[in-house]
Amino acid sequence: MTGFPAGVPSAGALPPPLAGLPVAQVGVLVPDLGAGIATWSALLGADDWLVYTYGPETVPRLRYRGGTGTFRMRVALTGSAPQVELIESLDGPSVYTEWIGEHGYGLHHLGFWVPSVEEAVRDVTAAGITLLQSGTGYGEDGDGGFAYFDTRDSVGLIVEAIQVPRRRRPSEPIPGGLG
Repeated sequence: MTGFPAGVPSAGALPPPLAGLPVAQVGVLVPDLGAGIATWSALLGADDWLVYTYGPETVPRLRYRGGTGTFRMRVALTGSAPQVELIESLDGPSVYTEWIGEHGYGLHHLGFWVPSVEEAVRDVTAAGITLLQSGTGYGEDGDGGFAYFDTRDSVGLIVEAIQVPRRRRPSEPIPGGLG
């Protein structure tokens, strides 16, 4: 199976504290970040990508399905209404490798900006939604975090709570020399 899973989101699909928030990010899995940037740049008319590699060396606290996470990925970010995030999975296991194995590449998640990822994890899991994967501490000041929740049954894909760090690390070069 490839692409977006069948189904229509149900009423009340988003758990608190995400319900009512605007979609801040659309996450797309790509097999090659450089090629993905080239394709999505042409599609969006964007050339202002920020590129980051995340993994144990850059995200101090990684979790995957209740245990320590060892996954790595490269991401490219552009735009803000909503932001588009391209993700190339480098090492798993992760929510990315799971999704690719089940659905292929393409739309993966909707992201929502929250003031505290820790509070979002507490509130969303208290609502009975499973935390799949998370990471905290990737900002220059040790802040910033992300948490992916299993809302495939209610939303049709994964949702992410994102605490944007006050200061990001400098962007890496765009793979393949684009830009």
